[in-house]
Order: sequence, then structure tokens, then C-alpha cells
Amino acid sequence: MHPAQVVLTGFVTCISLIFAIGAQNAFVLRQGVKGEHVFWVCVTCAGLDAVLMALGVGGFHILVARWPWIIPLARYGGAAFLLWYGWRNAVSAFKGTGALQADNSNGRQTLSKTVLTCLMISLLNPHVYLDTVVLIGGLSTRYVPQNWYFWLGTSLGSFVFFFSLGYGARLLRPLLATPKAWRVLDGLIAITMWVIAGSLLWSGV
Repeated sequence: MHPAQVVLTGFVTCISLIFAIGAQNAFVLRQGVKGEHVFWVCVTCAGLDAVLMALGVGGFHILVARWPWIIPLARYGGAAFLLWYGWRNAVSAFKGTGALQADNSNGRQTLSKTVLTCLMISLLNPHVYLDTVVLIGGLSTRYVPQNWYFWLGTSLGSFVFFFSLGYGARLLRPLLATPKAWRVLDGLIAITMWVIAGSLLWSGV
């Protein structure tokens, strides 16, 4: 297979895996709508994906198969964090009174706190490891010795997706100019976090 075809296959595979709205995507969407540290949030998510997928392509998925306790540990830790983060958004949905203001910096989180929250949402979700390390790593074996072209395609797909989501979210800003609309978004994000947390806990039963 031509290297360009392998890259394209990796690109499409990555997009199809991360297209569904999950905890990480919901966070990127919210930051994009608020216009807070969007570039660094997108870089963090895409860069982390690239690193994890490199580990998978490099063979780390074999270690995960050897020590399966890694997945349950990430599952319950991730579920606990998502429940807490969902609660924060739920409280904001019920008590929030401020509309989205593009020129208002009150209440903005610091860059370090935003990136830390992004990392926690990403790394405490076992689905991230299953999709990047295990699944991408396993699929890449089909393309040896061109498996790193496959990784290049998946990495490009991740960067394109997250930057499109983060910066495309600004199109929703006119719709969130009222307190009610912003509270609806917070409520939807809270439900998304809780549903994912519930699925993680249920999968461990």
C-alpha cells in the first residue's frame, strides 16, 4: 500500500473514533464557546492523543494486555472524576445567572488550571487508552513496516478534529447570549459526563 493511502486510512480511522461527543469533546466545546485558552486546550488534547497513539503503535498495547488491572484502575478513577465534573456543570446549570460575554474576563480560569482539567478529563478516561493505545496500536500492526505512516494519519486526524471543534464552537456564541441558553449547555454537558461515568461503572459490573 502506498504511504499516502496508509496516512489517509489513519486519518479517517481517528476521525471516526473521536467524532462522538464524549467527556473530552464536551470540554473542548465548552472552552471553544467561552473563548478561553482554546489553542492550548486543542494542543493538549491532540498532542496527548498523538503521544498515546505513538505508544500504541510502538507496542505499549502489549503491556496493557499483560497488566489488565490498568484498565479497571482508570475506569473507576475516571468515573469518579466525571461524576464530580458533571456535578460542577449541573450546579452551574441550576444557579448560573450570567450570559456569555465575549469581552468579559470575570471568572476566567487560569491557563494552568484549564490545561490541568483537560489532562484529567483525558487521562482519567479509560476509553482514551482503549481507542488510542489498544485499538490504534492494534490496527497499526496491519501496516507494518508502514505503521508509523498510519500513526501520522491518526495524529493529523486528531489535530484537525480538535482544532475544528474548538474554534468552530465560536459559531454557537450568538445562541448562548442569554443566561438560559448557557445553563442549557451546562446541563447537557453535565448529563454527558454522568452518562459516560455511568457507562464506565456499568462496564465494570
